[in-house]
Amino acid sequence: MLTLDDFKAALDKLELENKPAIAHASLKSFGAIQGGAETVLNAFLASVSNLIMPAFTYKTMIIPEVGPPNNGLTYGRHLDLNRMAEPFHYDMPVDPLIGTLPETLRHDPRAMRTSHPILSFAGVNAINTLNVQTIYNPFAPIGALADRDGWVLLLGVDHTVNTSIHYGERLAGRRRFVRWALTRKRVVECPEFPGCSDGFDAIRPDIEHITRRAEIGESFIEAIPLHPMLQVVEASIKKNPLALLCQRETCERCDAVRMVTNTVRV
Repeated sequence: MLTLDDFKAALDKLELENKPAIAHASLKSFGAIQGGAETVLNAFLASVSNLIMPAFTYKTMIIPEVGPPNNGLTYGRHLDLNRMAEPFHYDMPVDPLIGTLPETLRHDPRAMRTSHPILSFAGVNAINTLNVQTIYNPFAPIGALADRDGWVLLLGVDHTVNTSIHYGERLAGRRRFVRWALTRKRVVECPEFPGCSDGFDAIRPDIEHITRRAEIGESFIEAIPLHPMLQVVEASIKKNPLALLCQRETCERCDAVRMVTNTVRV
């Protein structure tokens, strides 16, 4: 069974002391952990200067009957989902798809959470990083982290959950989307919604030289410096506008990006 000391030792190998970070995790990949997610969170808060994680809430989303064209979704077919939508509030649980560690972070008495009704972030000792988020630039905290020599931490997961790559897509000018969220007062339009991340692990060979890795238990922790990673992502997409898209035939967001790319080429 892994302990707090095991995680601290692994993080020490990554040499991230006094660095800000964003983390993504699959704790089940590590096997048994004494104290569970609290242990992992405490190890990280003792090892980095400040920590943020996605605290996304997809259950707030509303899909209208009609909307902008080529928007990466089919309108008018989600009545049942719309009925189940819940208005965003600060105490809303993090979507289970994001994992248990962000929800544990959200409950920390020191934690702050942003107010984006779909793409909020939570963090500890990260007020200056989180405060830059707006409805028009939901991934601005990633840019703020990069400016502060921040790092991405992947705990037992690959780059398909690496939210920071979405910011690299934005820097490269890749198409973004519009979504809508329910709040307690009204439905809010949320621009700059990202595309699909299922193809993101294709970036791995290009950033292997800047990636640090520490084995722990049955899994691993990887650390990647944000600024050079974003430079690689931006350059890759500018060189090949189809880079990092997924290959699923049913992916409406990746198809929308391809449609725009093909139109531009014509």
